[in-house]
Amino acid sequence: MSHLRVFVLAVLLLAGAGAASALSIAAARALPLGSIVTVEGGVTTYSGAFATSTFDQGFALQDHTGGIYVSTAGNPILSVGNKARVTGELADDGFGQLVIKPASLADVDRRHGTRFFAPDRQDTGDIGETTEGLLVEVEGEVTRILNDIPYGYKVYIDDGSGEVQIFISAATGINPYRLPFVRVGEEIEVVGLSSQFLAEYEVMPRFVTDIRHEH
Repeated sequence: MSHLRVFVLAVLLLAGAGAASALSIAAARALPLGSIVTVEGGVTTYSGAFATSTFDQGFALQDHTGGIYVSTAGNPILSVGNKARVTGELADDGFGQLVIKPASLADVDRRHGTRFFAPDRQDTGDIGETTEGLLVEVEGEVTRILNDIPYGYKVYIDDGSGEVQIFISAATGINPYRLPFVRVGEEIEVVGLSSQFLAEYEVMPRFVTDIRHEH
């Protein structure tokens, strides 16, 4: 074996030894707060989508085992479907939600290729700790609409299994008082991130098209 090939092999072995092994997101979520974890997956919520309510430029990441929100101060410019590898600390975001906090944007690595996830269909009453971090889909009758600007809007829906809050972050540009115009008593279908704010579990849509009227 040539000296060059030996040198290249040694460099590759050293690089591999220094690289953290990725955990499944479910395994990472089961670790105690303060743990440093590395996970990989597909982006389900683009970075900065919820800036007016999360007060960061983060995004949601999902694999075949679960999902989690990644809280970043700067915007890593990630779109839905991008693949990413993230290393950071498991933490409470201050509002009850489990997140990963990378030390810097250098710990967020966009990977080649794409990975998309279909939303997981849930009853409104089942949105809770077990769905947190996942892209979900719910439908039900609009029971209440509240203006919570500058943070966003609260639309409550119920399919008979229990009411759930649809929190529409103002950063998304979605306005239920305009388009997609929503009225109390209507049946709507919503796709979004299953999230938590204090004692309230909620679904957070990303795009105008995440809210659809049932006919």
